Amino acid sequence: MMTVSEMREEVAGTDAAIAVRLHRVSKLYGSFVALRNVSLTLPAGSSVVLLGENGAGKSTVLKLVSGLASPTYGGVTVFGERPQSQRGAIGTMGHATMLYDELTAMENLTYFAQMNGLGESRSELEHIAASAMREVGLDPALTRHVSEFSQGMRQRASLARVLMAKPQLLLLDEPFSNLDIGSARGMVERLIAYLSEPGEDGLARTLLLTTHQHELARPLAKTTVTLSGGQISLIEGDDAVVAGTEVTA
Repeated sequence: MMTVSEMREEVAGTDAAIAVRLHRVSKLYGSFVALRNVSLTLPAGSSVVLLGENGAGKSTVLKLVSGLASPTYGGVTVFGERPQSQRGAIGTMGHATMLYDELTAMENLTYFAQMNGLGESRSELEHIAASAMREVGLDPALTRHVSEFSQGMRQRASLARVLMAKPQLLLLDEPFSNLDIGSARGMVERLIAYLSEPGEDGLARTLLLTTHQHELARPLAKTTVTLSGGQISLIEGDDAVVAGTEVTA
């Protein structure tokens, strides 16, 4: 049986054309096993939707891939490196919007553009922020604070925050929660357009998304991976996308 250090060394040299690799990953929170010996490989350009009931392990996968959590056993790589080393290539949208309620959407996005080093002058940062807002259907001239936004507007502003930095890997946790059908479809259309754009060095962008609303995500899903009790129970979709995937019960 391989030790934890041996398993992590085995995945350390992963080819950067592999966007995400989970290798014999288990994640424990005390006595609770959130993931149990899961292996999954996603080549760059994959568009994968994670399905499963609450507690199945979907959000845990995203936390591990984003580098916000570390596996108890096994190893995780993003573009061939530890997730913590690739944070500039990862865009994460979770249940929290990560926006400041006391600021307008424009003020929020200008701030995040500056934090991500997307521009130098104030006018350049504001131009980038305004473009990001328009792309998700929000008016840059809005003067309302985010605290006054509807849930749909918050979600769109959060998506603008994520896409503005043009990440290679998108991790979206229940992005359609509390959205009406029209807003959800608009988000899907924007994501499809984003994924079709060439990424850094011509490498195709990759999407890993969790949802309970499979029908809404269907236009995005080349592959669906169903989790149950912390293990992969079913993979459906493009065989090329999941080639090399190892599922260990």
